[in-house]
Order: sequence, then C-alpha cells, then structure tokens
Amino acid sequence: MPIYEYECTDCGKVEEALQKFSDAPLTCCRSCQGKLKRLVSHSAFHLKGSGWYVTDYAKKSGGSSSAPAKATENAAEKKTEKSAETKAASND
Repeated sequence: MPIYEYECTDCGKVEEALQKFSDAPLTCCRSCQGKLKRLVSHSAFHLKGSGWYVTDYAKKSGGSSSAPAKATENAAEKKTEKSAETKAASND
C-alpha cells in the first residue's frame, strides 16, 4: 500500500496516510479540521551502480557479451592512460 502525504490548507501541517489505491482521499485535518490537499512526493526508487545490463545480463549470454566487455576494457585502458598522463604532467 502506498503512503500518501496531505497538507492542511489552514494550519499547513503535513500528514502521512497509508492507504489503498481504492481508498477515498482524506479531506479533514486531524489537528484543526481544515481542508487537506494531497501532495505529490518523490519516489523512493533509485537506480545506482555501474549499470545492471553490463554487469549482470550481458556476461551471461553467449554471443553478444564480447562487445560490451570489449567496450568496458577499452574504457578502462583509456582511463589508465589518462591518469598516467595526468601524473606525469603533475610531476613536471
């Protein structure tokens, strides 16, 4: 069940309510009996990491896994070369 946030138009207090999708929205503030309006909240769903396709699924398949792996290796080599150039330039 989703958690909905409501803000009172009179006192400004924000309330949270655990409701079913089929439940009617809340209309009355618990503290002052003012009118409530439903707020739009940010999702708690975040994608983090280097990428699920390259790290999880691409390596399991037979024929198509070599292309993403080569791209990853080339990127790692370029990064190593760039850091070596940066270190050499900073030592001068």
